[in-house]
Amino acid sequence: MHLAHPPSCRIAAVTGPATAPMNGAVTGAHSSPAALAAALRTTGYLADEGLATSAFLAMSMNRPLFCEGEPGTGKTALAQALAQILGAELIRLQCHDGIDAAQALYDWDFPRQLLHLRALEATASLGGERLNADTVEASLYSERFLLARPILRALQNSPSVLLVDEVDRADDEFEAFLLEVLTEHAVTIPELGEVRAATPPVVVLTSNRTREVHDALKRRCLYLWLDHPDVAREIEILHSRLPGLPDRLAAQVAGTVRNLRQAELLKPPGVAESLDWARALQLVGARTLDVDAAAATLGAVLKYREDADRVRNQLDALLAS
Repeated sequence: MHLAHPPSCRIAAVTGPATAPMNGAVTGAHSSPAALAAALRTTGYLADEGLATSAFLAMSMNRPLFCEGEPGTGKTALAQALAQILGAELIRLQCHDGIDAAQALYDWDFPRQLLHLRALEATASLGGERLNADTVEASLYSERFLLARPILRALQNSPSVLLVDEVDRADDEFEAFLLEVLTEHAVTIPELGEVRAATPPVVVLTSNRTREVHDALKRRCLYLWLDHPDVAREIEILHSRLPGLPDRLAAQVAGTVRNLRQAELLKPPGVAESLDWARALQLVGARTLDVDAAAATLGAVLKYREDADRVRNQLDALLAS
């Protein structure tokens, strides 16, 4: 029996995109940008007015939120925080060069299909029965052998937040496929029929802008540019995520990280590195950020040897400014 069914799919023919908002996404505690910002704050994610408004509108209008910005500005963390406050499953699709529809949608569990076929053949031989090809094929291509990938899981599971991470790493063909799926919220699996989301997932796409994403995909989304926080907000983030962090140490870490971001490094530190650095300083018992403490914990904030070597020679200036 031939098992080489290609993992094919097509977009379901529908009259238009779903428009119903995600259940609970724009009611109660999430009924306004301010309420959404307050809910996000409970997770430790501090959203300014622009970010909270964009996220609120994306959920209210049932549109994907396209988040672009430098690495470490909180794009992925936003999707995680939204899933937490919505009580939804976070489903992550990590894009990469060469990703295709099969990796994003579904595949068939070939080893289990083969075992099932052998079991059918063994049973038939013992009973002297003749296998019906159509019946056998139907049993092989059933839901029990379907391997749901992130996009299919997001359509099947409700509520969910679908994070399409680093979409700028994918190619044009995958972008076109993604655009159709995000528009229709449905796919057709030839062997099983249409799968349509009962409630469309909240979708967050992120891009580090390694290349320009096509306008067609951006037009389908609401756009949000995320920049590094200013010093005051970064201090607030540090206190929110690291209770008990001394005020002076938080201010010194935030100020020094700002200086590092302006130093033309190979990889400027993001908020995650700020948090790691502050935590590392706490663990070594530092109450303030001096040259010795900074040098000893530099690996928490800088990830390239060239950056670390350059900064070590300038620590006095960086800490003093």
